[in-house]
Formats: sequence, structure tokens, C-alpha cells
Amino acid sequence: MDPQMEAELLGMVRHVESLAGLRTAILTSGQPDVFIRHYDVAELHRRSQGMRERGMRFSSQRLVPAAPIHQLIETIAKSPLVYIAAINGSAMGGGFELALACDLRVVQDGDHEHGLPEINLGLLPGAGGTQRLARLLGESRAMEFLLLGRVLRPAQMVELGLAQACVKDALAHAQALAQQIALRPARACAHIKTLVRGARDWPLERGEGLERTFFCDCMVDAAAQPLMHAVGSKQRSISQAHPTT
Repeated sequence: MDPQMEAELLGMVRHVESLAGLRTAILTSGQPDVFIRHYDVAELHRRSQGMRERGMRFSSQRLVPAAPIHQLIETIAKSPLVYIAAINGSAMGGGFELALACDLRVVQDGDHEHGLPEINLGLLPGAGGTQRLARLLGESRAMEFLLLGRVLRPAQMVELGLAQACVKDALAHAQALAQQIALRPARACAHIKTLVRGARDWPLERGEGLERTFFCDCMVDAAAQPLMHAVGSKQRSISQAHPTT
């Protein structure tokens, strides 16, 4: 990952967001065995030298503005689309942060590395990695991983709950998952994403209030009517997926 890739990814996602009728989006790599290895360290070093030469200082009282990678991740988080990362190879640093920003993750089995080893550069994750890893793993385990720069293998991603599956073909599995999600009512899926994402930040009372509001909004959705009727009239069980799945 480098500045050009940041800009291209942001442009791509904004284009995807503009497409009508889309329900899911899959991020994957066209390069075998590499999702995104990490940010260009030589580029980071050049930037750091320039900042030092200018005598730049940083403080929590004046936050650094968002770069394209941060805008990209924010777009994914707020989108009604379900984003799936098909991690078909190593994903480190910024590449791993992009995967964590997605709603679901599928990893491809193989000799691949996944993690946030920025501590080995004297740095820390800069695109939301500390925040998302702590939310997904819990504070204690995230602290250990970040302080030691621990790297995970594909199967460990599933064991820790960071990925849904470890498979031979991550893209094929992600496509099948996306197809299943796309058959579910769009309004309910979008509301579920909003509620689950927000649960990490909202007070419980606000989350519960939004949940019951979105529940009622789904009740009046035309897509829900035949589904409720089929179960209410005992044509099928609530545990059964929609017949077209």
C-alpha cells in the first residue's frame, strides 16, 4: 500500500457506493498469496524524515486530519452495503487494518501472515487497527498482540473470531456468502450492520432505542411481508432460510 493505492481504493469504493441495487461488496487481491502486505515502509521513512526536518510536533490536543485510507475505512463502516474481505494471502499493517474494517472476513489457507507488527518499526497502527482489534479481541489480548507485534496464521484468525472461515479459495467462499446475504431483505441487513457497528460505541439505552425503532421500520418493509406471512401461516419454520436460498 502506498499513496497511489490509497487514492485508487477510495475512488473504487466511492464508485461501488454509487451503484444502484448493490447489496454486498468483496475486497480481495488479484495477486496470489498477498492481500496487502503492508504500507510501503520506505515511503513512511521518507515522510518521517521530512517531518523531522520541518520540526513537526504532534499532540492529542490537535488531531491529524484523515488521509484517503481513513476516509476509505470510514466509508466502509457507514455504508449500508455489507463488505467482505476475501483475504487470499498475507495481510499485514495497513492491509490488515483494511480487512478489519470490513464487516466479514474470509481467510485463505496457506503460509500467510496476518497482523499488526508496526511495533517492530517503532510505530503503531495508524488506520484504526488499535481500535478495531481491541473491539474484536478484547483489551487484554489486543494489548498483547500490539505490544509484541504478534503475527497470526490463517487458522488462528478463525480460532480468535477475527474471520468467519479458513478455506482453500477465499474469493469463492466470500462470493457464496455474499450471494446468501443478498437474498435477505436489504433494509434489515443495513439496519443490522448499523446496530452491530454502533453497539461498540453507544450507551446501551441508545442502542436498544434504535433497535426497536429499526425493528418497526423492518415490519413495514414490503420485503418482510411475504416472509412473515409464510411463517405465520405455518408454511415454513422461522429457522428455515428464504426458499430461494
